[in-house]
Amino acid sequence: MTVRADDKTAERFQPAAHVAPDTFANKLLFNGRMLADFQLKTIHRHLKRFLPGVTGTIVDVGAGQSPFKHLLHKKAARYVALDIYTADDFGYRNPDVVQFDGQSIPFDANSVDAVLCTEVLEHVENAQALVNEMHRIAKPGAPVVITVPWSARYHYIPHDYHRFTPSRLANMFAGFSSVRVQPRGTDLTAIASKMIVAYLRLLKPRYRFLLPLTLLFALAFAPMLAVAVLVGHASVHLGIGSPDDPLGYTVWAKK
Repeated sequence: MTVRADDKTAERFQPAAHVAPDTFANKLLFNGRMLADFQLKTIHRHLKRFLPGVTGTIVDVGAGQSPFKHLLHKKAARYVALDIYTADDFGYRNPDVVQFDGQSIPFDANSVDAVLCTEVLEHVENAQALVNEMHRIAKPGAPVVITVPWSARYHYIPHDYHRFTPSRLANMFAGFSSVRVQPRGTDLTAIASKMIVAYLRLLKPRYRFLLPLTLLFALAFAPMLAVAVLVGHASVHLGIGSPDDPLGYTVWAKK
């Protein structure tokens, strides 16, 4: 299928790319975004348990603008950002990135101490081949941590190919010595996230002449948005809701 800019499936709402909190302004943006971006919040929450303890070389596959690099111990870890040749086309500007074709990772077998891959596999047509490459480059016993969305809109159209169940993820990582699939958030987190996205769309209507009307709706529904944000945070921190329909999943694997 060829997707044109005027197709009904074309992406009309696309949040800005995540930025690394490497300046004061970016720290404010990053932390402010986590107040309402539960995909970012839940990923950050999980990676805070992992990245500070990494030592040696870690490869971030599909690094984008390296939004989680700051969680690493600066002296203990050597961070390598890896992304596709056309990453700039998706709004990513990372001068330190190592470029590759999206399939064959340009590192020797058994050469890296850890692998990270956040919200990338859904954009890879042959995701299993990329998982196999992560396994190949990791040293024996090295941790490989990936995140994927579950409840997420069709995005980066047309390069959005998959939504992975825990069963499928377990099969994909079957070649590793251990694998655990952990949900990120619950169904209440997903509902809150959907409500926030729907609200933000009111602020950017498809037709500009509708803006006054959508702003009135936005004002009227502001209290409901505040409730959604509170419910979202409660579901993340207290585990309220069902984990069977979460925002996404984190795979904790070890070669």
